[in-house]
Amino acid sequence: MRFYSTRNKEAFYSLKDAAIMGLAPDGGLFMPETIPEVDIDKVMSFETFPEMSAYLAKQFFGEFSDKELLEMTTKAFCFDVPLNEIAPGFSTLELFHGPTFAFKDVGAGFMGQMMGRLADEGKAINVIAATSGDTGSAVANGFYKVNGVNVTVLYPKGKVSRFQESQMTTLGHNIHAVAVEGCFDDCQAIVKKLLSDKEFHDSYRLTSANSINILRWIPQSFYYFWAYKQWKSRTGKVCPTVVVPSGNIGNLAAGVLAKRMGLPIAGFVAANNSNDTFFRYLESGEYAPTPTVPTVANAMDVSAPSNFERILCFYGNDYPSISADIKGRCYDDDAIRAAIKEMNDRYGYLSCPHSATGYLATKDTGADGFWLSTAHYAKFINVVSEALGKELPLIEPFHSISMKEGQHTDIPVDSDAVKAIIKSL
Repeated sequence: MRFYSTRNKEAFYSLKDAAIMGLAPDGGLFMPETIPEVDIDKVMSFETFPEMSAYLAKQFFGEFSDKELLEMTTKAFCFDVPLNEIAPGFSTLELFHGPTFAFKDVGAGFMGQMMGRLADEGKAINVIAATSGDTGSAVANGFYKVNGVNVTVLYPKGKVSRFQESQMTTLGHNIHAVAVEGCFDDCQAIVKKLLSDKEFHDSYRLTSANSINILRWIPQSFYYFWAYKQWKSRTGKVCPTVVVPSGNIGNLAAGVLAKRMGLPIAGFVAANNSNDTFFRYLESGEYAPTPTVPTVANAMDVSAPSNFERILCFYGNDYPSISADIKGRCYDDDAIRAAIKEMNDRYGYLSCPHSATGYLATKDTGADGFWLSTAHYAKFINVVSEALGKELPLIEPFHSISMKEGQHTDIPVDSDAVKAIIKSL
């Protein structure tokens, strides 16, 4: 399959070119030339998530054999993705059972496997990623010791948890962590600037591992199918509404992709924290990013979501169609803390702050379906402890990882400083 830019539907690129470019030359995000319509009965017949994912991956990545794709998905998805009913009417897809305890392990793990096969011998690919918390650790783990690939992860200094930072800074080898004296949007702007620098991009085979990259983004659609299989089996219903905690909205865009592939989803609810650019768009039709504010749900602290372009592209830039399919909710820190406490008090369930926005939106909208739980509560132990009014013990392996001393490079908001790091690898 070929891929085109959200900003130019007339030019097409191969899988390898699109994957290594990350962003299209015009700054747009890549989209598949056609949206494959899958046989839902066949998809539902698969007994394991890796088997189902290999079939779905084949629809986009036909350059690889069935055997190769199954090898990749088996290695990448070596963990459970269960739909957990925490109470009648409240079910959540737990996406935090992977190696870094966050939903991004799915896309990053698959991308690492795929990129290792796309790399040319003797000519390294340089992966660059901006993170507001979980992306960096997932990308670092997914690409750790992958031959022919160097990884540079940018994160906002002092604005990620101790555990998240440790996951990024303690691996070494081909993983290089950079603390930027700014916010996530500053990190993301550096990534976009370097990816748009054709001379530098071409010389160092630069690509991104954020959800702007098709190899990170497309696999996130797979777990919507796996969740649906579990939900239908448990409830006997069809057409669930899916609530998605939303920051850079790659996860939501992947859900829309799954629906366009034929998955019977009734609609979506995008749950935002106080960084509510997308919520305000859904309410008014006006896209007006404002400065990012730090919240207890820091992985969602994004004011200019990159994947908004994919949402516009899917719906032909038609606001009425978007707002009919996607509803929105937003919650401040007090509401998120209260939700964490409520879930623990009522149901004995511990939730991370991001997943708690999904619970709130499910409850507030009466959504008949499930929400996505994006990270393990222990990754945000301080926030959860504060919400519960008691100090929770840091369970393993979180305690051991948090205690490790890592290595990183401090820089100002300066793309040239990142260039120098990549040149030195």
